[in-house]
Amino acid sequence: MSRALHKLTAQTAKAAAPGKYSDGGGLWLHKRPDGGAQWVLRVSIHGRRREMGLGAFPDISLKGARESAEKWRALVREGLDPIKERDRQRRDSARKLHLLNDVALDAFESRKAELKGDGKAGRWFTPLELHVLPKLGKVPVGDIDQKDIRDTLSPIWHTKADTARKAMNRLAICLRHAAALGLDVDLQATEKARALLGKQRHKATNIPALPWKDVPDFYQSLDGGSVTELALRLLILTAVRSYPLRHIHESQIEDGIWTIPAEAMKGRVGATTDFRVPLSSEALAVIQEARKFARDGFLFSGVRRGVISDMTMSKFMERRGMDERPHGFRSSFRDWTAEATKTPREVAEMCLGHVSGSKVERAYRRTDFMEQRKVLMARWSSFASSPRDGVVSQFSGAAAR
Repeated sequence: MSRALHKLTAQTAKAAAPGKYSDGGGLWLHKRPDGGAQWVLRVSIHGRRREMGLGAFPDISLKGARESAEKWRALVREGLDPIKERDRQRRDSARKLHLLNDVALDAFESRKAELKGDGKAGRWFTPLELHVLPKLGKVPVGDIDQKDIRDTLSPIWHTKADTARKAMNRLAICLRHAAALGLDVDLQATEKARALLGKQRHKATNIPALPWKDVPDFYQSLDGGSVTELALRLLILTAVRSYPLRHIHESQIEDGIWTIPAEAMKGRVGATTDFRVPLSSEALAVIQEARKFARDGFLFSGVRRGVISDMTMSKFMERRGMDERPHGFRSSFRDWTAEATKTPREVAEMCLGHVSGSKVERAYRRTDFMEQRKVLMARWSSFASSPRDGVVSQFSGAAAR
């Protein structure tokens, strides 16, 4: 290198008094009266003079300052502003430091409004928390690739297929969330991981449902008057999901209509749409009986606090030796409407709170078929709650209520 360019030596830089000393090529050493010192690079870019700090002396040696100065001068020769370029590189580095743990929590937080009970039950986050974050939580999200995902989910890909599928889907949401934050991530990583993992051997099975012709026998067997039995009776009569049924509150019932808040519904169009359920005379009678167990307005309160759990009803049926589960009564109702009535599909689906028809069709159809559903649910209630003459119930003498 030319001595005209490299004017300073390590010894003169160290011994220099307070002042400004040029090393040539725009590199300067600024020494302050308080003993501190720093390197500064002066360049001209697009007609502007720029001063760029290169670090403190002697932490940054003369040799290190020269190497840094040459790197940034090379960018100036390419027409780039070295200060803006350094800021961009720092932002990129900071982005890569975002760990999956942080991104996943932020993604969960932003989606709480879409989830039942603000996701407090933990079902959205649990697949990530149990099966992804223990291995990848401390990895910068920008570094995660399909091999990382494959290695993480391969132990449960076939043995816990549904859980693995949910974990993969949640992870894909996290990657999209990271991209929306401006982080550099591979949005195809989960799809690539699916290709590496292959098709799952485990096949999803539907929740076991009681055949609709057996529903009256089971309903008649729920004669113990316990909270669990009353909850099962109302679940059958209304064909709703377990969550809103377990959280039914006095304030939601008025003039024979049960209005379920939008946040308690799954699969409804629009997060602000409440769902109205017509209550038959039998359903109102069950509600009246359940009021003696109510606590804080909740009809089906738990033993110690809150409301009864989803497992309470499932365990009740399990103790009776049944494979069927509470959620299956929705299927029982739907099969009954298809096989024993001439109910239009859109009315039957509306009874279940399902989305029916195309997006355009739904935009023009504003009715919830309340009058038709009142008639249908009254028929279902009459069928479900009436004993079958001359038939010996398979549930007679059933154990433990």
